Amino acid sequence: MTGDLTERQAFLVLNALPGVGSVGRNQILEAVQGDPRPALSGNRAALMGLPGGAASAIRDWRGHFDVRKEESRMEQSGTVFLTPADAGYPPLLREISDPPIGLYRRGPFLFDAPCIAVVGSRRATVYGQSVARHLGMELARLGFCVVSGLARGIDTAAHEGALAAGGLTAAVLGTGIDVIYPPENLGLYRAISVKGAVLSEFPFGRAADPDSFPMRSRVVSGICEATVVVESDPHGGAMTTARFAGEQGRLLFAVPGRIDQSTSAGCHQLIRDGATLLSRIDDLLQELQFLGGLRPVPPAARPSPQAPSTPSP
Repeated sequence: MTGDLTERQAFLVLNALPGVGSVGRNQILEAVQGDPRPALSGNRAALMGLPGGAASAIRDWRGHFDVRKEESRMEQSGTVFLTPADAGYPPLLREISDPPIGLYRRGPFLFDAPCIAVVGSRRATVYGQSVARHLGMELARLGFCVVSGLARGIDTAAHEGALAAGGLTAAVLGTGIDVIYPPENLGLYRAISVKGAVLSEFPFGRAADPDSFPMRSRVVSGICEATVVVESDPHGGAMTTARFAGEQGRLLFAVPGRIDQSTSAGCHQLIRDGATLLSRIDDLLQELQFLGGLRPVPPAARPSPQAPSTPSP
């Protein structure tokens, strides 16, 4: 029986089931008017049209997921679980075609400031890391939240730049929120959790796999007004984030680099395909119509972060 599950617990369960992707989860929620409890009780309308494996996973959800254990992990780690109806769920993310039905969050930031993604190669050059760090600092000083993926290279530099400026930054993980990858970024993870936000749509313990990083990429771009690719080869993960940004109707920028550097080839391709060339922060601000449009609150004027609270059931 699922009668003892709250609606939020049912979201936790549906979000964690194997064999049901983000599109399938949203289809199920649409079929049951936004409350996943009927689906977990075997409602035929909710299960109709799903692949056999997905329908089977829903029927046997107790064999796949322990909701009480998940809640205990959340409480012990200071993690909250957000549904799209919660105030702390990133507003722009609700607008994409397949938004996560739930997000785990550590940190006090409620996405009440405009966000810009800064992404790029894990094998970044010194030039690329310097550009990413500078962009992170300048955007944070202006009051934007700098969003990236906590990966090596460009992501790390962008997060560090924002923190050095005393500003906001958010990390979107391609793993469970308790799995720090790469492990050497544990200190950075903790620093982001203090003032900003660490997000994951995956349940505790989820390791990285070929599917999780593209799923992460759509969240990174989906949260943000614009995405900036600093360095990437033509087949790098940042190109996936750029593709999602284009599909989501978000602004896309690329930083040019040396023509003989492989990590610049992806950016040059994006520029040829219509991305805006970014050579200074003003290029971004002009496209955002900064003077008459977005006016984020600089770090010094923002209230001190509060400890995250658990959303009401």
